[in-house]
Amino acid sequence: MADTSARTLRLLTLLQSHRFWPGEELSGRLGVSARTLRRDVDRLRELGYPVEARRGVDGGYQLAAGAALPPLVIDDEEAVALAVGLQAAADGAVEGIAEASVRALAKVVQVMPARLRRRVDALRAVTVPATWRVDSGPRVDPDVLTAVALACRDTERLRFQYGTADGRAGERHTEPHHLVRLGRRWYLVAYDLTRQDWRTFRLDRLSSPVPTGARFLPRGLPADDAAEFVRAGLSGPSRQYRVEVLVDAPVAAVRQRIGPWAEIEEVDADRTRVLMNSDSLDWPAMAFGSLDVDFRIVSPPELGALMTAWGERFLRCAGPNRRAESPS
Repeated sequence: MADTSARTLRLLTLLQSHRFWPGEELSGRLGVSARTLRRDVDRLRELGYPVEARRGVDGGYQLAAGAALPPLVIDDEEAVALAVGLQAAADGAVEGIAEASVRALAKVVQVMPARLRRRVDALRAVTVPATWRVDSGPRVDPDVLTAVALACRDTERLRFQYGTADGRAGERHTEPHHLVRLGRRWYLVAYDLTRQDWRTFRLDRLSSPVPTGARFLPRGLPADDAAEFVRAGLSGPSRQYRVEVLVDAPVAAVRQRIGPWAEIEEVDADRTRVLMNSDSLDWPAMAFGSLDVDFRIVSPPELGALMTAWGERFLRCAGPNRRAESPS
């Protein structure tokens, strides 16, 4: 039975590595007869893998698209690439995939051998992400991200160290509910067992997460979803600036460029209202400058002053070039 299981896994690996395998070549790779190969293929079909067979002289086998994605068999190199790629996707700004990337990353890391984890950590240490980051705050530790994701998935109570915005630090004992990615930051929505209330925790301020092994029955969240709960907390006095800008561009074009970091509202066919909560005006200034269209700042006035200062500095820097190119 052990030999049969090992051979079935080997067959699955081969089918996933090539689009089509001639039957004779596949039998030779596995060292079995054509009849045994057919039985192994039937076994994979019973497990949910859609294996198609082509009969005749040029017959063979291939994996087809099914109704659901079956488990994949990957080698060491692919496992390392998958973990690093998922971490990059989780840390990036592609709308809609960050949270799914963290869930997938948690599954991969959970079963990854220590030797492969060391390779992943080494690649992370020497890789510089090609992303725009105007803030100099600390980035989220990938190990923290995956540990918290697993605790959320397994409904397991979690202890961790947490530093607040005013510099206080201490241990928190929580029932983790959900991870939320908003803008450039990750947040944990959890029930704080010490304070007996729901809280939002920024992951870049969270360290040393320790699953306690104690499972819990999830409580009802006091919001329609976790993202709404986080947004409600961020709209309070802890955010320094509420930015409102009218952009002279259709809503689809604006959403494509800065949608992940802002609330986008259509004013008419050619104008869009953009709303942001930000603890720094540098990022909104860069975001609106990147749109390459005209816009009008509604609030706050500090954003207009910042852009004026930037514009004057840019003009000074470009001055010699403009004079050199002007007609004599």
